[in-house]
Amino acid sequence: MEGLEAHPVLLYDGDCRFCAEQAERLRRWAGGGVELESFRAPGVLARHPQVSAAACEEAMQLVLPDGRVLAGAAAVAHLLGLRPLLRPLARLYAVPGLHALADAVYRLVAKNRFRLGGRTCREGTCAAHGRR
Repeated sequence: MEGLEAHPVLLYDGDCRFCAEQAERLRRWAGGGVELESFRAPGVLARHPQVSAAACEEAMQLVLPDGRVLAGAAAVAHLLGLRPLLRPLARLYAVPGLHALADAVYRLVAKNRFRLGGRTCREGTCAAHGRR
C-alpha cells in the first residue's frame, strides 16, 4: 500500500546530539528493523501527518507500518521487543509501576536533552541564534 513503510520509522530530534546518538543505538538494538528520520529535516513531518512538531518536541515518535504512533518510553519498549533477546526487557514496560516510572524518567530526560549532549546544528544555525 502506498504511504505505509516496510519498517517502523523513528522520528527524533536531529538538532540534539544526545537524541541522535540514542536513536542510532535503538536502531542497532532493534537489529536495523527501524528507519531513522530527524523530524526537523525538510518534508519529514509532511510524510507523517499523524505526528505533530509539538509531539516530536516532547518525545521521539515511532510511526508503525500500519500508521499508529508510539511515543517516548512506549516507542523504546516496542523497538526493544523487535529483538528476541531483548523482548523480556521490553515486556517490563507492561508492568504498571515500571510503566509509570519509565514514562516519568523518559519525560525528565527529554526535557533536559540539550543539557545531556548539546545541539548539533547544520550550517552554523545554532551559532546564529546564540545556541551551543
